[in-house]
Amino acid sequence: MGFFVSEGMTYKPVDDLELGRKSKEVYMRPEVKVPRISGWLIKITALLLESRIFGPMLLYLIKKDNLIHKLVSFAELEEPPLYSPIHTSEATEEHETKNIQSDLSPSERVQEVLECLLPIGNGLPDPNLSFHRWSILDYSRAYQSGVLTPMKVAERLIAAVQQSAITPFEMSFFISYDAKDILRQASESTNRYERGEPISILDGVPVAIKDEIDCLPYPTTGGTKWLHRVRPCTDDAFCVTYLRSCGALLIGKTNMQELGSGTSGINPHYGATRNPYDTERVAGGSSGGSAAVVCAGLCPVSLGVDGGGSVRIPAALCGVLGFKPTFGRLSHSGVLPLNWTVGSVGIFAATVEDALIMYAAISCRLPLESFTVPTPEATMPMLKHQKFMTGIKLAKYGEWFNDCNDEVRLCCTDALHKLQKHYGWETVEVTIPETKVMVLGHYVTLGSECRTSLDCLLKKLGKRELAWDTRAILSMFGAFDAKEYIKAQKIRSRQMQIHKRIFSMADVIVTPTTSITAYGIKDDAIVTGELDYVNAAAVTQYQMSANFLGLPAVTVPVGYDKAGLPIGLQFIGKPWSEATLLHIAFAVQAICISGYRKPQIFYDMLS
Repeated sequence: MGFFVSEGMTYKPVDDLELGRKSKEVYMRPEVKVPRISGWLIKITALLLESRIFGPMLLYLIKKDNLIHKLVSFAELEEPPLYSPIHTSEATEEHETKNIQSDLSPSERVQEVLECLLPIGNGLPDPNLSFHRWSILDYSRAYQSGVLTPMKVAERLIAAVQQSAITPFEMSFFISYDAKDILRQASESTNRYERGEPISILDGVPVAIKDEIDCLPYPTTGGTKWLHRVRPCTDDAFCVTYLRSCGALLIGKTNMQELGSGTSGINPHYGATRNPYDTERVAGGSSGGSAAVVCAGLCPVSLGVDGGGSVRIPAALCGVLGFKPTFGRLSHSGVLPLNWTVGSVGIFAATVEDALIMYAAISCRLPLESFTVPTPEATMPMLKHQKFMTGIKLAKYGEWFNDCNDEVRLCCTDALHKLQKHYGWETVEVTIPETKVMVLGHYVTLGSECRTSLDCLLKKLGKRELAWDTRAILSMFGAFDAKEYIKAQKIRSRQMQIHKRIFSMADVIVTPTTSITAYGIKDDAIVTGELDYVNAAAVTQYQMSANFLGLPAVTVPVGYDKAGLPIGLQFIGKPWSEATLLHIAFAVQAICISGYRKPQIFYDMLS
């Protein structure tokens, strides 16, 4: 039995860790020892992993070679387990904010947040900008002036979606959309504008919803061909209800990786969501469809779900803003329960102002849910004065920050220098120990929760309706036992203490969003899916602390590589510091927006 015994890491107490610039803690790169697998080979791999004879041995070797045994399974930690990243309801002190009463309706909250924004101008793009994505304010301005109607926009939208789905594009933006329902909503919105009675600034504005979130009249498939048959969608998710009450034009359910099980956005059932900047490359995942539709101009905002960077990764790869609030800030009611303690509804937006409007609409005070705590009042950042906060301290772990390709590193470093030059912000050099351990702890947690939530359904249906890559991934998710799950929660407890100390030195943590730009789509992956943990590790290595520890985070586009592919810069905040993060994102946007470029695939809905 010695073959099945591995030596585990013994972690020293958190109080003994040095987190400053001169720390001797060793940085561990996120190296992965699993080759890319697709085509016929992934079918064989999935069958072997499911085998009662070969599966356990193969899974043991995968876990051992990728240090899960050493760093998690057989590790010795003194910290007690922390099963949910719940933060105290004490709000973070923030400046230049506006308090909005929690008992206001979503439309009233949206109206209140307009006071945080610059006055609506003449509707013409800034001539100094090389490229301009239409915003929520642009749509509202066009409707109120009578230049366009929601009905006209809906007709253009439907035509664009139909065009995007055929050769040569085959963008695979949506899993489902209903032209009749879109036109019905648009007709009602047009009538409201004609009467001079729009519900809110969101009235008639197109909004797309990830197919992990309930939104009538559509089934919620989670990217599968079967889930909606055993879990019918009977009502809107809370976040969708709030948007509908604001008059938003809900345009359909966007494509996603099956069961949120990957980071490429490739789905053998519904197609690979393609990156509008280069259609031969991935949009990212798992919320790739929601990122791509904002990037391509079909709508200014959309919703996704972020369980392991699933909003921020595709946002960065597609060059749009991606925002994940603190765990428990937004309702998870009506969202597929694929993971209970790491996932959060997130926002994709063309601009920071759009993200703020959406955040105001869906961040109403919630009734207590099974995994949430009373949350502090959501404050909104004042973005109307073009006055940016001073004295911001950005925590940067140099070895971690620089562990990306050269073009990403240079672009993100340049963005930091601009922030220091324009606003006088300070970069604080820190050490965040055990980042690789945190990634593995998150993987064990997410995998265990996902597999547990699906087990009863899979026993009824079997696995034949799943894509081959999903079958292989679920086998790996099922390889974690109770001891490993508890060890992962001890790692969570440990990292929570480490990050609390980091945040005593700085306001936010800054990293590249991904360590690479969008990579190519292989033909065999479109048919069978793929296991590509090397690229997956490259796009997720900066993501996991926000999910594992329930922290808010935002990614903002800051430039492009030599191939013209977008690069994002990420800021991870203290619990409940959404206003500060949006302030920072707004400041970054102000210095980078003049360099934003038009994607290859772009639909101008308001021209």
